[in-house]
Amino acid sequence: MQSLPNSAETQLAQTIRRLGQNGFESALRDFLHRCLPFDNIIVMAYRDAGPPQALFRQADGPQVFAAMDTTYLAGAYLLDPYHDLHLARAPAGAYRLRDVAPDAFQRSRYFLDYYQQTTLIDEIGFVAYPVAGVSLNICLGRDASSGQNFAPREIETASRIAPIVTALAEAHWAGLVGQPGPAPDVPDQLTRAALAAHGIRLSQRQAEVALLILRGHSSVSIGLRLGVAAQTVKVFRKQLYARCGISSQAELFALMLPLLTGRG
Repeated sequence: MQSLPNSAETQLAQTIRRLGQNGFESALRDFLHRCLPFDNIIVMAYRDAGPPQALFRQADGPQVFAAMDTTYLAGAYLLDPYHDLHLARAPAGAYRLRDVAPDAFQRSRYFLDYYQQTTLIDEIGFVAYPVAGVSLNICLGRDASSGQNFAPREIETASRIAPIVTALAEAHWAGLVGQPGPAPDVPDQLTRAALAAHGIRLSQRQAEVALLILRGHSSVSIGLRLGVAAQTVKVFRKQLYARCGISSQAELFALMLPLLTGRG
């Protein structure tokens, strides 16, 4: 019996044959594109210690990964919703960015100063765990190249093939070196960096609030995360800005991002 042309099953077979070999990433890309057309793809390995590693990336538009190395991998990844999934040890599966991003993500300085410049408009990430201390994010994006969001039917497709994608990823990248142990305490790192670089003494709570603001959480969302009232969060924010000698989120981003990237 002759196989049907351009079938996803045929490309899946090619991907399986490439497991553990050169060409697996391209075969996986082709399989995913047959199932779920996209404009760009990146495979990111997040570890508990150190910056993430881009294992594979390809984009139709030049802007998508233009600042990946200089900004994202240098430290801005600590503000990314997908990195937050790593810290939270989210179950393996498919996640749409807009479903996991904070409620004020599109008003955050991270979004306005970095994410918006990539021209990305929609993303679906497949999260997998090949070894202890490492999570993989196989992220499919739609950007200015097509100008299209993922349709509901495509979101359903992503959920349906997620067990296949994660199993393939975990098998192929099982040789990655992990960093087992507890997730890093980013607020504590920020507290120490602010003191060392600027002599600013932040409390643990102020550092937590700063990170949540930068990640795009509203006062209500921050309150829910910290278990306090939104009005209390506003007091924390006022105290944070006073301690840092600033008056806006843009200034907070400009102050904190270099600390996160180690260039403060």
